[in-house]
Amino acid sequence: MCQINMDSPVMAQKARVVVAPAAALDGGYARFILLSCFLVFGLTYGVIKAFGVFYVEIHRHFETTATGTSWITSIAVATLHFLAPVASALSARYSHRSVVIMGGLMCCVGVVFGSFARNLNELYLTVGFLNGCGYAMTWPPTVTMLGLYFEKRRPVANALASSGECVLTFVLTPLLQLLIDSYSWRGALLILGGLQLNLCVCGMLLRPLKATRYVICEVKAEEEGLSQELLPKDDSEQSKPSFLDAEELRVSDGSDHGTIKAFLEDPEEIPNSTMKIQDSNNRTKRAELRTKILRYVDYTLITNAKFMVYSMFGVFAALGFFAPGLFLIPYARSKGIEEYQAAALMSISAVLDLFGRVFFGWLANLRLVEMVLQLTATMILLGTVVLLCPLASSYLELAAFSAAYGLMYGAAVAIHITMLAEIVGVNRLGSALGFFLLIRSSGGLLGPPIAGFFIDKMSDYGTGFLMAGVSLIVSALFLLLLHQMNRRGQGSSTNNHHMHTDNMGQSDRAEAKELNMT
Repeated sequence: MCQINMDSPVMAQKARVVVAPAAALDGGYARFILLSCFLVFGLTYGVIKAFGVFYVEIHRHFETTATGTSWITSIAVATLHFLAPVASALSARYSHRSVVIMGGLMCCVGVVFGSFARNLNELYLTVGFLNGCGYAMTWPPTVTMLGLYFEKRRPVANALASSGECVLTFVLTPLLQLLIDSYSWRGALLILGGLQLNLCVCGMLLRPLKATRYVICEVKAEEEGLSQELLPKDDSEQSKPSFLDAEELRVSDGSDHGTIKAFLEDPEEIPNSTMKIQDSNNRTKRAELRTKILRYVDYTLITNAKFMVYSMFGVFAALGFFAPGLFLIPYARSKGIEEYQAAALMSISAVLDLFGRVFFGWLANLRLVEMVLQLTATMILLGTVVLLCPLASSYLELAAFSAAYGLMYGAAVAIHITMLAEIVGVNRLGSALGFFLLIRSSGGLLGPPIAGFFIDKMSDYGTGFLMAGVSLIVSALFLLLLHQMNRRGQGSSTNNHHMHTDNMGQSDRAEAKELNMT
């Protein structure tokens, strides 16, 4: 309960309840959380990357354009990103376990219903929107749990968990091609829906971590802002508020009314004191409402300049992240590559993607260079590789591109979530991840259709890769801006430290001089 002293000129404006983990485990049951996150990555983003196998078949079956077919993946990716804050709020309200189980059921239903679709609009609704809702309910809560269970080894844990996307892409791409040849694309979707029921099993593994409840009361003076943090509830002082010299005020936590007892020597002061007490009660109710909202969705993140700059990086990165994986197989088929050889390109990319995530995640854990600089260099190299793809025409050249693309893609994915935790802190990772994905959803939604638009206009799949490469390089510019903001922040902190040291030195010299004079 937050105690407020009414004698102080500081009036209560807002309160926030933060539930933080008692301790990060980095071992024990954390390994099962890592396994769960590994499978969730594979059954969400791994399926999205392997969906390029369905692209050619759906494109032929409905006789549509490249842009029309690409909307299926775009809607799924955008829905995942857009509903991420909702998933974070539901996880805080109920539990990560129940939300992930519900998401697994939604994925299964969406893909199974999609196998009976009669037109593209029904595929948009089922495989796109409903399946994307399931992804939103499974991926963000699981990644948040992984961040809570790991602290010292968090970069490595994120890298290993995200490698599930590579492993299942490697397995699913040829498997789905085989299922399409055997049972048609509808039968393959039906079987894929059954596989995604395993997301419910992943949710069952998410055992809640014991938490310590902290209460943070932020108060604001009438003329200038002040902030005050209280200790955990068990250690906080139970001070008794007072008003004037003869008034006693007691506000009960969690209720809409308070018990007020006022004893005033002058009866004429009663109306004024009553109005002030009512005003304080109204402020208390507003503080309680803000507490409930901030418990589920920490919207104050939008005032964090570094977080917003990193979110803009996410928008442009998403424009280029998903188009190459979607159009690689159709591009290879347009160059005369056979079906299974084209599908093998995604498997080659997945193997190097796996290596890139593990190696560069381990490298980030060593802290040899700043993480933001490592991510910046990775994004520039990834964009350059994607820009070079249209030069490849033979199978060996496409295989070399797939290997280079997978390596750089894995290096980027391995640390970009860890970078988010570095910016906002692990206690706010759940809400930050939700808002980050929400802002990034515009890039995920528009990336493949924009690439498809250029492909339809130019009748060449290579133009889609050019668009993606430019977007990835532009995203690196926001990382450079973030690096400059970090340096300025460190510089101001250093200057403040030096000023404090100089002041201490001057005071010590003054005291010594006074002693000498005496």
